[in-house]
Amino acid sequence: MSNKTRFHRALLFLLPVLLLFSQAQQAWADDDDTEDPRLALVVGNSAYTHVTPLDNPKNDAALMAESLEAVGFDVMLVTDATRDELTRAIADFGRKLRDADDDATGLFYYAGHGVQSFGANFLLPVDVNLSDAADLSLVAVPAQALLRQMFSARNQTNIVILDACRDNPFESIPDLNENGLAEMKAPRGTFLAYSTGPGEVALDGVGANSPFTGSLARRMSTPGIPIETLFKNVRLDVLEATNGVQTPWDTSSMTANFQFVPAVMPSPAEIQERQLWETVKLSKDPIQVMLYLRANPDSRFAGEARSLLQDLVSSEMKETASTSEPEVPAQAPVSVDPSDAERELIEAARQAGTAEAYKNYLDTFPDGHFSELARLELQTIEQNEPRTDPISEPVVPVAPEPEVAAGETDGGLPDVVAFNTPLGAGDPELATRSISDLISASPRFPPIDGLPEAAWKDKTCASCHQWEQANLCTQAQTYMNDQTRALTKEHPFGGVFKQLLRIWAEGGCQ
Repeated sequence: MSNKTRFHRALLFLLPVLLLFSQAQQAWADDDDTEDPRLALVVGNSAYTHVTPLDNPKNDAALMAESLEAVGFDVMLVTDATRDELTRAIADFGRKLRDADDDATGLFYYAGHGVQSFGANFLLPVDVNLSDAADLSLVAVPAQALLRQMFSARNQTNIVILDACRDNPFESIPDLNENGLAEMKAPRGTFLAYSTGPGEVALDGVGANSPFTGSLARRMSTPGIPIETLFKNVRLDVLEATNGVQTPWDTSSMTANFQFVPAVMPSPAEIQERQLWETVKLSKDPIQVMLYLRANPDSRFAGEARSLLQDLVSSEMKETASTSEPEVPAQAPVSVDPSDAERELIEAARQAGTAEAYKNYLDTFPDGHFSELARLELQTIEQNEPRTDPISEPVVPVAPEPEVAAGETDGGLPDVVAFNTPLGAGDPELATRSISDLISASPRFPPIDGLPEAAWKDKTCASCHQWEQANLCTQAQTYMNDQTRALTKEHPFGGVFKQLLRIWAEGGCQ
């Protein structure tokens, strides 16, 4: 489709905008204004006294507590807990969950040493001291005790996150030489996440936080991400950070959807803005994209629109070059390709964005491939007004009466003009018709200088300007105050008609 065809279409039709607010609002509706309770117990054990201390768990727990509070959790933070302190914290946490609503979400996070024995996992308090595998359940806390507390609350959603698969501190003890944690079954409604796979060892990290917890904290605040997708993204982060050495793992028996941060419901204005832009973008019409940018310079899609316009104009120039490049005789002297020169000139004008630049292009290529686009830009720059109604003008100081256009006569302007009576001035075609007749008549002159005939010839002024008596009166009132700019501008029915509209407005638009 040529630029000229696109230009005509853009002038003759409005962009369709179909807004489906009801479905969007229903999808985002919240039946209850109160948020479901979110309770979390966060534990970080670093300062072990009888086994290898760890650098990051305490830091990881602090980061996780801060991140969870930011997304609405009521957090209990416990660091460097002894066995008694850890057991009491788990019991208190279970009690709070049981006292909460059925819709409550419970979350347990643990960073520190953890081991497995006979398929069972144990969380190690900082005062753990072990010389025989048989005593493990007496000095450590079974992970199943935590799961039992959470499951007893019968709440809808529970999340357990274990960053506890670091090096085994009891490798020298018989029956405790297995690395990592064992796979656990997730009770109904539970999501279990491990910093690495069953039987594998996780890295403590070379920075202030472990790779697993650092990624989880960064991603947790992303709106609208389901928990399953969130931990998949964390897995990819950790794989990249550890060069494939560590692979986080999770298992789920959840029965409800969960997002740490629900997606934000767009406002009706945002929905309308996006719908409008999508309509313009799908048109792939540079004129429509340009009109969109002119009407919406501060839109959040303005950057995308400018990039699309650049691509469309470049594509048009390439297409023009491939179809219109003249054949050069074999013995002809080497010269600058006029197609290349035209493309370079319109691109320079587009980049400069000035009237002089577009005039330079039109002076050089008055019938060029981009002349319509250049005239449209030039018209907008010179008038600095919306293109949808080129008749409306701002008020400026009164100045001398304009000259009557060639072929017209004022015919002795009448003192009174009425909406439904003949005008009685101008040439016979104008003098014998009323304002109401002319609303549905075809223009006699182009409303914009240089506008192709296909855009205005045999069209009605009502279709261009939505003319009816009230709107036309508003327009005519501008002529009462403005004797220069508005009255000297081209009009579809000529200069005398503007003078008659002014008289009509002075009489109260009767």
